[in-house]
Amino acid sequence: MATDSKKVKSSKGKQLTNDEIYSGFQLLRNEQRHLAGKLSEMELDLNEHKIVIDTLKDLDGDRKCFRMVGGVLCEKTVKDVLPSLITNRDQLTNVIESLTEQLTKKGVEINEYKEKHNIRIRGHDDTSSSSNQDDGDKKADSPARNVIMVNPI
Repeated sequence: MATDSKKVKSSKGKQLTNDEIYSGFQLLRNEQRHLAGKLSEMELDLNEHKIVIDTLKDLDGDRKCFRMVGGVLCEKTVKDVLPSLITNRDQLTNVIESLTEQLTKKGVEINEYKEKHNIRIRGHDDTSSSSNQDDGDKKADSPARNVIMVNPI
């Protein structure tokens, strides 16, 4: 029976098909990409905050400045804006640390999922085994993109 060879038992005893394993793997990778995108966005915001804080800290506290709050440009003074910028910078630092931890955990989770379901990414995981080949052989044999292979245990 060809369908039995495509099924793998999960930890709960339920039979998973190769498509279900692939979908689960893709879901984990999408979550990891989302976390990485959020982390990158937060790091950009942090850098912007640092630049603005460095610019404003040398100015007179009664000087006018403008701040965008929720899409509305507000006129305030430097002494009103600077403390809130410093608070936001500190909070962004905490969020970045949290996202970095989540991203690391997600990477470990993906690696465990790959090992559990014996998933190999052709062109990515095979680099060490193909390093023994000549350069000409690599170019002829290597695919143009990565291919995910699910090998039932």
